[in-house]
Amino acid sequence: MKTNTINNTNNNTKLILFHPTTNPLCKQQSGSFSSLLASGSGSHHHRLLVVAVVSFFTFASLFTFLTTTTTTTTTTTSSTSPSISLSLSTPSYTITTTPPVLADALLHYAASASSTGNGRMPEPELRAISQAIRRRAPCNLLVFGLTPETLLWRSLNHGGRTVFLDENEYYVAHYESKHPNALEAYDVSYTTKVAELENLIRSSRERVGDECRPVQNLLFSDCRLAINDMPNQLYDVSWDVILVDGPSGYAPTAPGRMSAIFTAAVMARTTGKGRTDVLVHDYEREVEKVCSEEFLCGENLVSVNGQLAHYIIRGGSGGGGGGDRTMDGFCKDRNSTLPSAGETMTEGTV
Repeated sequence: MKTNTINNTNNNTKLILFHPTTNPLCKQQSGSFSSLLASGSGSHHHRLLVVAVVSFFTFASLFTFLTTTTTTTTTTTSSTSPSISLSLSTPSYTITTTPPVLADALLHYAASASSTGNGRMPEPELRAISQAIRRRAPCNLLVFGLTPETLLWRSLNHGGRTVFLDENEYYVAHYESKHPNALEAYDVSYTTKVAELENLIRSSRERVGDECRPVQNLLFSDCRLAINDMPNQLYDVSWDVILVDGPSGYAPTAPGRMSAIFTAAVMARTTGKGRTDVLVHDYEREVEKVCSEEFLCGENLVSVNGQLAHYIIRGGSGGGGGGDRTMDGFCKDRNSTLPSAGETMTEGTV
């Protein structure tokens, strides 16, 4: 911009006039100032945009975090609350044996049923067997014969393993279908007859140091009295209690319990740890009494209650069960007289 001064000589007055300049430098500076203003305005706009974007993402992240935390807390609370309430209101108990009050009730009803007959076991024998099982329960219990007392024996050994063996495969199937998942039962074959008692005892004495020895693996035995068609795993079980109440033995053509008593005696000595309680029912009959004296031995007899004989056999023992492993026989004092079948059998009983 230019400034001109005009002097008035008469009045000494000065007039100052302003007009735009044509100087290129001034134009350049003026243009630079305008650009600066423009660039400052754009930079401010970009700065606001960046702040807005950062604020949006910050808010979104914070919202997502708060939502996830709330959901996790709700899920954790809902999943843990029922377990806390259950643990407070429903305490857990582990029952390893049949409670005495329940066992007494079962025995009471079984004894009441036995008073009506129908081939059921008398009350004194029921109580003697029940006491033997309850003293060892929970234990490994092997029972020869399916009888009306089968469920009682299974219930008294709650928490243990109870296995039943019977001669009749249809009877086994009937029990299993009537009581599914409640019984472990197998059918076995018997090749003996009551009328063969004398010959079977003589043969076992002749082969007592070999096939009919007191301690052996019955699975591979050639002794005629040995039962070797049971499931293989049963031969390795250490049985605590063995009850012989089968097979049938009421007639000369019936299988008799010679094999059951012999097998029980060998298993008690071979796989038994410590001692095995062997109980023989219908002990008053000749087959049961003769075979018990021959293989379970009088020195191991604990008691006789009605028709029930109770023996205790020590594991790993021959020659009477004293713990030695002699192979000269089952008993220390053996009656050398051979029995004759049919002399004292009670007709009409199993």
